[in-house]
Amino acid sequence: MTGTAAGPRAAGRRWDARQWTQLLVLSGNMLLDAIEVSVVLIALPTIAAGFGLTPWGAQWLMSGFALGFAALLLLGPSLSARAGRRRVYLGAMLLFGLASVAGALVDSLALLVAVRVVKGGCAALTAPTGLAIINDLFPDGPGRRRALSVYSLFGAAGFTAGLLLAGLLLEDSWRWVFAFPAPIALALLLAGLRVLPREHGTRPPRPPRLAQLKEPSLLRSALGAASLNGTYQCLLVLMVFQAQKEFGWSPWPTALALLPACVPLALTVPFAGRLIARYGTRRLVTLGAFFPLLGYALYLARPEGSPYALGMLPSLLLVEAGFCCAFVALNTQAAAAFDAADRGAAVSLYQTCVQLGAGVLLPPTALLLTHGDGPRPALFLITAAGAVGLAAALAGRRPVRPGP
Repeated sequence: MTGTAAGPRAAGRRWDARQWTQLLVLSGNMLLDAIEVSVVLIALPTIAAGFGLTPWGAQWLMSGFALGFAALLLLGPSLSARAGRRRVYLGAMLLFGLASVAGALVDSLALLVAVRVVKGGCAALTAPTGLAIINDLFPDGPGRRRALSVYSLFGAAGFTAGLLLAGLLLEDSWRWVFAFPAPIALALLLAGLRVLPREHGTRPPRPPRLAQLKEPSLLRSALGAASLNGTYQCLLVLMVFQAQKEFGWSPWPTALALLPACVPLALTVPFAGRLIARYGTRRLVTLGAFFPLLGYALYLARPEGSPYALGMLPSLLLVEAGFCCAFVALNTQAAAAFDAADRGAAVSLYQTCVQLGAGVLLPPTALLLTHGDGPRPALFLITAAGAVGLAAALAGRRPVRPGP
């Protein structure tokens, strides 16, 4: 483990200004990553119109980020051990900012997708590295739990902020959507140079092993989280294109319409620990798979021309209810069966599956949305993937029969 001078002070109940600054800088990467996803989501129809793209072509801006994220997640811990967490965190933040500027300047879809893949890779380095530094700065106990709550809250709030920012930025040009994260990344980089501690020595972590997925709780969590994240992003992409193309909504009303898909999570994340302590992870994970599946089925069954209050809104609220139940519970369940030495590798595998859920599901969903007869074929796929998540959650509730 890494030794730091800030660790002993953080064990106290009250944090000083430097500790708060360190936490805000490290949590800022979660805010930045969430904004990066949601701000581009709202911009997809506008970008598609500018480049003459179908939903199939435009979705690569979403799935490219997810695939870039998944590709580097497993390498991040080893790279941090070799180069140092501080160096990796700050280097990835610098590259993220430069890629943001490049995305605002290019005029090719292929280059835009490449920029998104690079930014996803940067996020794969900053997110787990920032979390590892937090674990070093704040020893186990109430202080660390409070720090991790702030870290999670920034991620949940960032998605909401990205929707609202997109509505504003697209009033001028879609290029601002790509440029906007650059000054945030620069501010985090400069603050990080001043307050993030230098390491005195790091032991290389145990590398992730696919064999770890044989552990039932990790496998169920990975399947459930992949289903939840993948179907969620697919539904939002479908709704964004439907809202702006079929309903004739501009980006700003579209962003406001999607707020029920993210605001409740931002409000409930600080209380997730209490929910887990009271109801347990299995029950929350099962509800977290059931509510979204109900939402997808409801949207699939809605009559054509249903108003927002009877069509989109109930489905969005049900999907978000699933996130409120399972967002933290899935993370907790994934790591519960491993000791401290293997937990980091298991979590890396889990997070990779989370990103692969979006990267794998988005292309076929957009293909069906492009060539299918309306949105229903794509909704069938989303609903089927949601059923896989529920099946994975229910599998953990089956009693184990004794052998002969």
